[in-house]
Amino acid sequence: MKKTAVLTEKPSVGRDIARVLNCHRKGKGYFEGDRYIVTWALGHLVTLSDPEEYHQKYKSWNLEDLPMLPDPLKLKVIKQSAPQYKVVKEQLTRKDVDQVVIATDAGREGELVARWIIAKAQVKKPLQRLWISSVTDKAIKEGFRQLKPGKDYENLYAAAVARAEADWLVGINATRALTCKYNAQLSCGRVQTPTLAMIAHRQEEIKNFKPRDFYGLKARAKDMFFTWYRQPGGETRTFDQEVMQGIIKAVQGQKARVESVESVRKKKSPPLLYNLTELQKDSHKKYGYSAKETLGIMQGLYEHHKIVTYPRTDSRYLTGDMVDTLRDRIKACGTGFYQKYARTLLQGSIKPGKQVVDDKKVSDHHAIIPTEQSPLLSQLSEAELKIYDMIVRRFLAVLYPDYTYEQTTITVRIGEERFKARGKKVVSPGWKEVYERAAELEEDEDEAGEDDFELQGVDIRKGEILDIQDLVPTRGVTKPPPPFNEGTLLAAMEKPMQYMDPEQKDLKKIAGETGGLGTVATRGDIIEKLFNNFLMEKQGQNIFLTSKGRQLLGLVPRDLRSPELTAAWEQKLAAISRGGLSPQEFTREMRTYTQALIREIKQQQETFKHDNLTGNKCPACGQYMLEVKGKKGKMLVCQDRECGHRKNMAQTSNARCPQCHKKLLLKGEGPGQVMVCACGFREKLSSFKARNQKGQERVARDDVQKFLQKQKKSEPEMKNTALADALAKWKDNE
Repeated sequence: MKKTAVLTEKPSVGRDIARVLNCHRKGKGYFEGDRYIVTWALGHLVTLSDPEEYHQKYKSWNLEDLPMLPDPLKLKVIKQSAPQYKVVKEQLTRKDVDQVVIATDAGREGELVARWIIAKAQVKKPLQRLWISSVTDKAIKEGFRQLKPGKDYENLYAAAVARAEADWLVGINATRALTCKYNAQLSCGRVQTPTLAMIAHRQEEIKNFKPRDFYGLKARAKDMFFTWYRQPGGETRTFDQEVMQGIIKAVQGQKARVESVESVRKKKSPPLLYNLTELQKDSHKKYGYSAKETLGIMQGLYEHHKIVTYPRTDSRYLTGDMVDTLRDRIKACGTGFYQKYARTLLQGSIKPGKQVVDDKKVSDHHAIIPTEQSPLLSQLSEAELKIYDMIVRRFLAVLYPDYTYEQTTITVRIGEERFKARGKKVVSPGWKEVYERAAELEEDEDEAGEDDFELQGVDIRKGEILDIQDLVPTRGVTKPPPPFNEGTLLAAMEKPMQYMDPEQKDLKKIAGETGGLGTVATRGDIIEKLFNNFLMEKQGQNIFLTSKGRQLLGLVPRDLRSPELTAAWEQKLAAISRGGLSPQEFTREMRTYTQALIREIKQQQETFKHDNLTGNKCPACGQYMLEVKGKKGKMLVCQDRECGHRKNMAQTSNARCPQCHKKLLLKGEGPGQVMVCACGFREKLSSFKARNQKGQERVARDDVQKFLQKQKKSEPEMKNTALADALAKWKDNE
């Protein structure tokens, strides 16, 4: 009997699919049943060959050997995962296997993982494609009932190969050229270098920013404050102190006349569903998680717990065919402290609007939402609970009605100047009810501002004359834009248009449409790589370029510093995916571009200087070492790129100081390691561990229980403000 081989991207997904397909006989690296054989990759098993595999001379890095332009580029098996490649090849080439189902992640990179394995193993059998966004039993069964022909994804594969080959040609050649010319480990690429350039641009904005004093005025009447504003324009501040002094003098001793009391009912729709980048931004803002940490947590929720859909998505919408599944998803996640919100939704019909369902805005994958599988919250770690909570609340919120409030603006005239106060009362909490007290998440300038007020039972009517109790001059100073942190850097990578040439309108549009620099799946890794190469560093939560990063930007050709290159590439890769451009034509263009790039680097006259040399000699080669600041602490690195010896000096730990509760530094090596804090605390690591061991045994479980208890206690507390009471009285008197 002929069988079908199923190739997945990871062992965990392979095991799930094998169970659903009744493949219970376990082999080494695969499962087998009567009709199917399920095997798996470990991510990429096959990649493009290294330069030295084309010619012996490329083993040494020499500027005169560049550019390297082998044609064609060859594939090789990754050494570390070669045993699993052998297993996969054996299963795919079995005589009783007559077709292969590609079940790797549904996307460009997932297609590449499988197709390169198939190409390297020289498998010529018919291909089918499993394209699913969650790995629940239901999704797997439906996916296998709706398998797609493999040929439908040939163009996607061609685009993936074109992207990989272009990155090899440009990235490896440019990195070798810069490293050889300046004898320093200088890594560059079409995504990481523009990311550095954006950080540099922000630092220049901060450096060149000139603060300006500004002035304002508030008038207190009936125990509430009215803010001066300019007519026309509505500006509530002036940069001219003399102007403000003149205004104060003009209104001094005057009474206020109420010119208008206007109430407007407003609505605010719920925020869009999460894609990976938005989730990474919010998790960093709320919990300080890095982009890579958030993705790792998401992978666990997706693959192991199976309670959320595919995380590596750039869409914030669902497709129309998913509407019928929403009720089951609400039931599944509507447990514990989400139960009351789920119950409310399930009592009525589920009719999501265009802000939730839009087929045109979904490409490979829809937004991140819960699956139809109920979670066991007690089995989740504290971090998993936090991320799952964000996803579930956002999912439930988008199905709730709009948040509705009544905004009231009171305008008064004092002399020739006008002042206003603004307040609101909630008409219907709508989707905000789901967030309970998490108000910090969704407030905006339309709802709250510096002139918001509460009427403390005071009745104010149009035409009324008010006594001015006090005039309060205000003063402030303009602030520079804040430095990037991981969350805001992710946002800039996703939408880099403001850092592009304003004349390049088409490319700016493409950058916005294609998701900017990198992909949702790679941005976290790019940020980590920039830290690991010591091109940028953290100061608190803020990110700044290192000296090495600043110098690198001065050496890299302009094209590689701009997001326009990535936008141009993505435009052409999208055309390849649609079948509108030959991948061979794109690759030929990349070869020509690489030649020009290396020629430009060779002709440069700039210099590179290590300004972080120490007096410590490398124990491996004897050269002086560099002191660098990594993401988690300081270390010494050999300046010789071929040596690469590293030694930790101090590493930021997750342990907290018992005196001031800041994170402790771990210094030294071996038995002499000590935990140190800036407040003066110092203790040997061995003593610190022994003292804390007992308390740490239950820390994970206790954290989860605390989180669950906190959520249960967090009941919504909706009540009218004093403004609402006053407005009610005002309306009653009309």
